[in-house]
Amino acid sequence: MKKLLLAVTAMAAMTGTASAADLAARPYTKAPIAAPLAPSWTGFYIFGGGGGGLWNADTTINSTATGAALIGLNQKQGGEGWFGTVGAGYDWQVNPTWVIGAFADGQFGSIKGTIQDQGALIAGNIKNDYSWAVGGRVGYLVAPNVLSYVNAGYSSSHWKGTTLLSTVTGGASGLHTDGFDRSGWFIGGGVENNLNIFGISAPGWFMKTEYRSAFYDRKNISERVDTTNALFGRDITFKPWVQTISTSLVYRFNWTGPAVKY
Repeated sequence: MKKLLLAVTAMAAMTGTASAADLAARPYTKAPIAAPLAPSWTGFYIFGGGGGGLWNADTTINSTATGAALIGLNQKQGGEGWFGTVGAGYDWQVNPTWVIGAFADGQFGSIKGTIQDQGALIAGNIKNDYSWAVGGRVGYLVAPNVLSYVNAGYSSSHWKGTTLLSTVTGGASGLHTDGFDRSGWFIGGGVENNLNIFGISAPGWFMKTEYRSAFYDRKNISERVDTTNALFGRDITFKPWVQTISTSLVYRFNWTGPAVKY
């Protein structure tokens, strides 16, 4: 009996030693490293830049008193030029790939072209010198730091008055037009991307390039006598369509902040 107990005790001791040896032989593994979180697009931003634009407008010649057409021919006038732009906005990143936002901006410059009264043989240069807009945008993140978006909203534009010259002699005609404002709506789109490129760290700094198409209400531009500002009796109807393309530098205030939780 004693021999049996000694044998069982020896076997238990050997099994425990083997198990301890097995545990000691297990290889060491490091804990997995968490993937870096992408910054959030949610937050305020400001921007400034510049670009070029062009406009065209359907025009007719009507009676100031009755509104009746004095010339049956409908002409399309046009112009082009440059502008600067500044603005601000706020974006919300609603999920890992979609961003919505609201913004306001202004444009200041000289997008200039010709209007003409072919019946009176007079013409002048009319200029869109500033405009402003408020709207919203919807964007898709093609990469964590690259946003492709479309936008739309309300816009108002100012057009300067012009001196009307004779199309025959090029001299003064004694007539002019006053400045005016036109309101309308716009639609556009663009791409905005972070400037962390070529190994340069630029947290918060972005560049965006945007196309915009604005459609404004019709205006009857009255021809007026220079000396008295009295109505001459003829109107040039004017319904402008303005297209612009701009590039702006953008600063996003929260780009280094915490990631959004969905």
